[in-house]
Amino acid sequence: MKLSNASTWVLHDGRSGHRRQALALADAMGLDHVEWSLTATGLAHWFAPRRLPGAGNAFGAEFANALEAERPGLVIGCGRLAALATRNARALGARTVQILDPRLPARHWDWLVLPDHDEKRGDNILTCCGSLNPVNAEWLAQASMKHAALLSLPSPRTAVLLGGCTPAVRFDRSAFEVLASKIEYMLASDGGSLLVSGSPRTSPEIAALARERWRDVPGLRWFHPDDGENPYEGLLAIAERIIVSPDSVNMISEACATAVPVFVAEPERATGRVHRYLDALLKRRRIRAQQRVLEPFDVRPLIETPRVAAQLREKLGLWNEQD
Repeated sequence: MKLSNASTWVLHDGRSGHRRQALALADAMGLDHVEWSLTATGLAHWFAPRRLPGAGNAFGAEFANALEAERPGLVIGCGRLAALATRNARALGARTVQILDPRLPARHWDWLVLPDHDEKRGDNILTCCGSLNPVNAEWLAQASMKHAALLSLPSPRTAVLLGGCTPAVRFDRSAFEVLASKIEYMLASDGGSLLVSGSPRTSPEIAALARERWRDVPGLRWFHPDDGENPYEGLLAIAERIIVSPDSVNMISEACATAVPVFVAEPERATGRVHRYLDALLKRRRIRAQQRVLEPFDVRPLIETPRVAAQLREKLGLWNEQD
């Protein structure tokens, strides 16, 4: 089937992790797209992706009218709210790809893309190690050029990616103190610079502690738009090693898509699916637990998105207008 680029929609709920995965997959599939950030109304906010009465208008008249009028050929969604929207699109004839487990039987979508650590399998389920993301050699090269000023920082350049508490991983003040004490030993031994980036999950307490603790260390600290432009892409591109808190599958996946060693702070803190994910990375020898001394090790970038994209293009029988 020939698919017009304009007939591809990408749906998410505005959360950066969901948006990033959905867009990364659409881009890797080589499809231009229309992007929708969805806000659910009424019961849909709580019960999505279940299709309760009135589900067709769960995202407002603008989305419902556009869906009815434009009838996209392919809809890619990520997250629970998007899973309801992709179901609505499928009811109108669109083919659907849903990223992350929608917690309903897979038969409601054409294809599901799930992380391996979810352990859900089926005939229309594709899996990947970790989360989908745009990071590859070309992406890193572009980010390096954009943030070339960071290359002047003292070597070794250590990126530190901090998250926060989740139901599966308690990355709180005590966990930060353990991570920070190991970093201070590392700095005393190796010198260099420290490039610290928080996430929306990082608490103000941890951000304040990081600023104070490393105020005299060369590098940068970014936790909020008030700190200026988000340097996250540059950190991944110019780091010579990366330390990541154990709570974020997205951040760890993107760190592992680089060509540098990745060290996870106290991976044993993780439980459930995140624990299974970290255990898989340890067995692949793509990560190591953070120690006071960060011994370098050979790595192979873990790049899953192009593989999944190629599988989907084949299974959906898609090609671009220019093909």
